[in-house]
Amino acid sequence: MNLLMLSGDASVAQGREGAFHQTLRRFSAYWERIDILCPRAPGTSERTVHGNVYVHPSPGHRATQPLFIRSKGLELLRERPCALITSHDFGYFYNGIGAWCLHRRTGVPYVSEIHHVEGHPRAATRRERLYRALTAAYVRWAKSRAAAFRVVNSVEVPEFLRRLGVPEDKILVLPSLYIDFERFYPLSDEPRRFDAVFVGRLMTNKGLFTILDAVVQLKATHPHVRIGLFGRGRLQAALEARILALGLHQNVSLLTEWLSSAELTRLYNSAAMLLCASTADGGPRVTVEAMACGVPVVSTPVGIMGELVMDGENGLLFHSKADELAAQVRRLLDDEGLRRRLGANGRASVQCFQADAVIERYARGYHELVARLEPSPLGRGKDGGARQAGVTDARG
Repeated sequence: MNLLMLSGDASVAQGREGAFHQTLRRFSAYWERIDILCPRAPGTSERTVHGNVYVHPSPGHRATQPLFIRSKGLELLRERPCALITSHDFGYFYNGIGAWCLHRRTGVPYVSEIHHVEGHPRAATRRERLYRALTAAYVRWAKSRAAAFRVVNSVEVPEFLRRLGVPEDKILVLPSLYIDFERFYPLSDEPRRFDAVFVGRLMTNKGLFTILDAVVQLKATHPHVRIGLFGRGRLQAALEARILALGLHQNVSLLTEWLSSAELTRLYNSAAMLLCASTADGGPRVTVEAMACGVPVVSTPVGIMGELVMDGENGLLFHSKADELAAQVRRLLDDEGLRRRLGANGRASVQCFQADAVIERYARGYHELVARLEPSPLGRGKDGGARQAGVTDARG
């Protein structure tokens, strides 16, 4: 069974071995071949990874992505049968438009993957409100065209889809967030470098200015508090300016180098806690990684965190306000016993994210969908593109 993925993640085409590369290592075992169409980015080129995953970056601007998907996708579908198209949908929904074009020409079913909705449950900017409206418009358009919508949490995004009239049998809850416990684990001898760290993209939905405002309040009782912000993104210059304007240059370090899994593990273990102030997010993965390292997490109830974290039991929650965040951080800094208890309970609660089990459920969910959509062994689209069905595991 072959799979065509339309992804917004160009990291594998750049030769980076990050989270997407690691997911594909396991996921590819359930398919004969996976072809991935992704946008152009610095350093992208055609690559083959894990023996049967072929990555095809676009040669043009992101605005032309639907045209690239249509032309390259038709070429690939004419070369070999394909069971399913998956489309990672966000922003202006270039992938979703391209997926529909391929479906219309070939009859191959497509799944719209919506990992999170920008601006939902809370929009921090006008831009996020715009993207939330665009998502709603896309879902209303796609709900009669896509075979299903794949989501990665069981509450936040499904509720959004239901309000827009997506039928229950078209909502597939297939998490792919997993933890490799051989990579992320407690390190008893790692020296403490930070009182708290943030790890992630430097984007508006991450609540980074809320973190800075909380640090201002923390300085009143903890003048030497040390916060590390690790990531890259378009807010870097604005964050650097705000740190200086608030007089936090002695308290906050903004570091933008790329970190390997081993370096991330050491970073998490060097902090008293990890902070997540996101107003909208699909995972977030870093919170679960930190919990696997036995590091307590202070987070908004965003994405999976609203389902995973029980406030005061395996982590601490707050609701996007700087004074609430400052109070929770202060609470942890002043109570080592609480830090230890939340860290231990947090690590225990993320054992369900064992990598092999999560990826198997993810792959099997798509195999079962294909079997439901196309019970015959082989179907063929009206423009020569073949559609393959069945649930044969590539490993036998």
